Amino acid sequence: MIELKHLRTLSVLRDTGSLTATANTLCLTQSALSHQLKDLEQRLGGQLFLRKTRPVKFTAEGDILLNLADTIIPQITHAEHELANIKQDANGRLHMAIECHSCFQWLMPALKEYQAQWPAVALDFSSGFGFEPLPALACGELDLVITSDIQPRTEIHYEPLFDFEMRLIVSVNSPLAEKPFITPQDIADQTMLSYPVQKNRLDVVKHFLQPAGIEPKAWKQADNTLMLVQMVSAGLGVAALPNWAIHDFAQQGLVVSKPLEQGLWRRLFAAIRASEQQRHYLQAFFATARQQCQLHLEGIKSA
Repeated sequence: MIELKHLRTLSVLRDTGSLTATANTLCLTQSALSHQLKDLEQRLGGQLFLRKTRPVKFTAEGDILLNLADTIIPQITHAEHELANIKQDANGRLHMAIECHSCFQWLMPALKEYQAQWPAVALDFSSGFGFEPLPALACGELDLVITSDIQPRTEIHYEPLFDFEMRLIVSVNSPLAEKPFITPQDIADQTMLSYPVQKNRLDVVKHFLQPAGIEPKAWKQADNTLMLVQMVSAGLGVAALPNWAIHDFAQQGLVVSKPLEQGLWRRLFAAIRASEQQRHYLQAFFATARQQCQLHLEGIKSA
């Protein structure tokens, strides 16, 4: 009985105050507007407004429909904007940098699942180790940065993905394998193995060694997680890695995993520009990443 066009017409009539102005606003002839209003009044069995009043005065029936229009029309407008945004987002761009070598372990399956849902979004990524990714994100060169290192900036939003524990892996023959947990002093005479990253950007340095004023005996670097694990297994040093990255290797007995003191927990974030926080394709990426990580990574916690 009541159609959306009726609600729009009554809303415009209230705003303009006259039938002539309403017809002009809605691009209707006077005759077409009059016919529409009379048809609605016949369906409802009563007048909606008093004719020949300036501005137009509405009856009780008219006020009920105006209240309905004030509720329904904004919702319809919002839905239209949402649909338009989805259409625009379907062809979005997601160029990302990853500040965590081991993140590739879960990122690739997550991206595969994401691409199945958002096939038109242009995906690309680069290592975040040869440059500062957050300034590149802020100026639009990147769209997303995977990081555990928050640098407060008003133009950057950090979306939490999951919590993980940094653990030290040692050789099964190392004296450290017998300790219940590792202290910073335990690492003073060790060779620390790490990814090719500046030391001051490593979680084990920033949140474990530096506060205690401890520097390892030596440093060596390896390009990927498997190489680090093999070097540790061969007794060439120790390495601090996320619990989920070394779980399978520890289960196989290749290395021994130890907590750093009472546990060094970190949170992984997806950093994006704050102005794009509500983009549907970005929200979909967050949801897909969380789902895939909870399904496939051991020892993590919901952020």
